[in-house]
Amino acid sequence: MTMKDDKRIQEVYRAMKKAKEVRMYRRYQAIYLRLTGVKLLDIARIVGVTKKTIDNYWAAYRHGGLAALVPEKQTGAPKKLTEQQEKDLLNVIITKTPVDVGFPTTYNWTAKIVGEYVQKEYGVSYSIRGMTKVLHRLGLSFTRPTYTLKKADPEKQEEFKKEFDALKKN
Repeated sequence: MTMKDDKRIQEVYRAMKKAKEVRMYRRYQAIYLRLTGVKLLDIARIVGVTKKTIDNYWAAYRHGGLAALVPEKQTGAPKKLTEQQEKDLLNVIITKTPVDVGFPTTYNWTAKIVGEYVQKEYGVSYSIRGMTKVLHRLGLSFTRPTYTLKKADPEKQEEFKKEFDALKKN
């Protein structure tokens, strides 16, 4: 083993010890083991990945050093609505009911209704699950609506509760 190899091993060892994520620790560990002469199949078994994955780590390391082992940030699919459209949608949901924007006799927003509104307003289609992700990103949460009678007589309600409790006991 040359002095250069020893430096590389020490560099990878330090990176492995500093790694805060298991994923990065395993990548560094694979390179460390490879540099110390462990066979690929043994490394794959130790690290818990396939031989092909170890080959990929090794190729990345040879090409770009330790920095090449750091995965790029996962960007995901691009947003379908612009920032302004999302702000406008949030404002509509907060300030209006579905009836106010043309949905018949519906007073509560659901992911399905919001999806239909977005389709009508912006021409963008979402699945219900996709729309729930948008709503979550906008800081909205889901609750079941509760209904109360505005003109209910409190005395009659108390009387009913007592009768109902008596029925439940029997």
